[in-house]
Amino acid sequence: MILEVAELHVKPGTINDFESSFRQASKIISGMPGYIDHELHKCVEEENKYILLVKWRSITDHEVGFRKSEQYQEWKALLHHFYDPFPVVQHYVQIKQLID
Repeated sequence: MILEVAELHVKPGTINDFESSFRQASKIISGMPGYIDHELHKCVEEENKYILLVKWRSITDHEVGFRKSEQYQEWKALLHHFYDPFPVVQHYVQIKQLID
């Protein structure tokens, strides 16, 4: 499993519209092959800051299957105009804790 992490800085004055658009966009991403789950968290200290966590089966499912799809164009149209600056997206793998 791969965890996609994106820090989102939403333009001031657009939070309500962003959250509404994100609810619509959630339906798009959740139907993609390789998608497992996602969460959007709002920062307590910074009003316009969010973190998006998306679990994918593989990086390829995200970067090829989703980003090169027609559905990504819909996602992009719904959300990308809210960001300033544009988010940096990184991928993580889980490290299993060692048992003492």
